[in-house]
Amino acid sequence: MDTTMTLRGAALAPDPSGALVWPAERTLVVADLHLEKGSAFAARGRMLPPYDTRATLGRLAELVERLAPERVICLGDSFHDRRAASRMEAGDVTRLRDLTGRVADWLWVTGNHDPEPPEGFGGRILDELTLGPLTFRHEAVPGAVGELSGHLHPVAAVVVPGRRVRERCFAFDGGKLILPAFGAFAGGLNVLDPAVSGLLAARFEVHLLARGKVHRFPRSRLSPDKA
Repeated sequence: MDTTMTLRGAALAPDPSGALVWPAERTLVVADLHLEKGSAFAARGRMLPPYDTRATLGRLAELVERLAPERVICLGDSFHDRRAASRMEAGDVTRLRDLTGRVADWLWVTGNHDPEPPEGFGGRILDELTLGPLTFRHEAVPGAVGELSGHLHPVAAVVVPGRRVRERCFAFDGGKLILPAFGAFAGGLNVLDPAVSGLLAARFEVHLLARGKVHRFPRSRLSPDKA
């Protein structure tokens, strides 16, 4: 099944990892890394395994190694909060600096969790980016066309023989694309929730990430979450 999405003439390829590839521009796009979410929860007494940053950076490093992009765009909420960098282990700090140093143009788009991403990791910081026909920002803008965003952590559920599958997804309506969260502990919101579906044209589709593959489904196949 062809899962390529064409947005204002740009052919975009969803990767099973949750990243997006723009081959013509040798560009890799990820959203919502939420680095150090685990340590932020631990500081408030909610104990999560403290390995989310390591796991997220490991997956990102594998993509950079495999795809050798010339540009990486992180669509905001790359860091879970303003103090995330101070909680990172030394090895993770080194790994992130190594990653940004291996890519010619690394871009941090600001998000609501990281309106001022920490400096010292390399790359450039922007509120949003326009590249050719496309605009990259953290939060989708109603009515925008040619826009790629994150923020909402979209997931979709479909009923297949014998079971219901609920996984991360790309949400696409032909004019707008919302990326899934890439972070290990990011969680997700069903695309049929008004917060997501209200931003998309009525006949949108999803590219569901399951079992190491990308599966394309129309809105009519999707299942809401139980109240």
